[in-house]
Amino acid sequence: MVKVIGLGDNVVDKYEHIRTMYPGGNALNFAAYAKKIGINSAFLGAFGSDAEADHVQNTIHELGLDISKCRHFNGENGCARVTLEDGDRVFLGSNEGGVLRENGLNLTQDDLEYIKTFDLLHAGLYGYTEPELDKIRALSIPISFDFSDDFTIEEVERIAPKVDFSFFSCSHLKTDEMLNLVMKAHKLGSEIVVVTMGEKGALLYDGTKFYSQEPELVEAVDTMGAGDSFITAFLINYISKIKENELYRENIIKESLNEGAIFSAKTCLVEGSFGYGKKY
Repeated sequence: MVKVIGLGDNVVDKYEHIRTMYPGGNALNFAAYAKKIGINSAFLGAFGSDAEADHVQNTIHELGLDISKCRHFNGENGCARVTLEDGDRVFLGSNEGGVLRENGLNLTQDDLEYIKTFDLLHAGLYGYTEPELDKIRALSIPISFDFSDDFTIEEVERIAPKVDFSFFSCSHLKTDEMLNLVMKAHKLGSEIVVVTMGEKGALLYDGTKFYSQEPELVEAVDTMGAGDSFITAFLINYISKIKENELYRENIIKESLNEGAIFSAKTCLVEGSFGYGKKY
């Protein structure tokens, strides 16, 4: 069985309209979803010293995630302000990572030896992990990176050559812009490039052909975490099947995209990224 790790951000998403905070963040969501799927997973990030940090850590302990290498700093935990409009999450602002932004991760040799024991590392644009990617690349384990939806081309040019899987949220792009982005990220060095397009589904390019995936349509309670859950289920299935050499690669890609769509739909039926709301 594979082992995976999320590196970078954890936050509390504060839903202002109901005064409730939920654990989240790209890297933590990945680790939590992997655990929910039944995979051995870990999270390496930074926690603050406030009530928000306590809530996230208490949730993590309940989930059974390994956070033995996490950093702890005095100050604000990562926090975002959110509301919902017809089930769609709308971000109102954030403290941009709190103590993680202020201190960084600064991975040590001991951290790298630990990371080397995993089959996949997932990071993202909001996790302040870019300075660490060269160190991780040298470990020769697959790296996945979520560029989310507010990336710049300069960031793509710097990061895509260092990661094996590049994910983009592209609902805001025209078709030709999206296709150019996919081709560019692959040419730069990412083995697999995936763009998610909300209700239009997802598109994957592996250098040989394009694959499309229709979404599993549900009456969403909350779309928070939909993209992260798609990424997680896709990666877990893909990495597991490639490791086991169970199917032809083309079939593995199709199956993994479908698993991503199914799991993402289930996430849209849960409040917050993965529940565990607490009044504040």
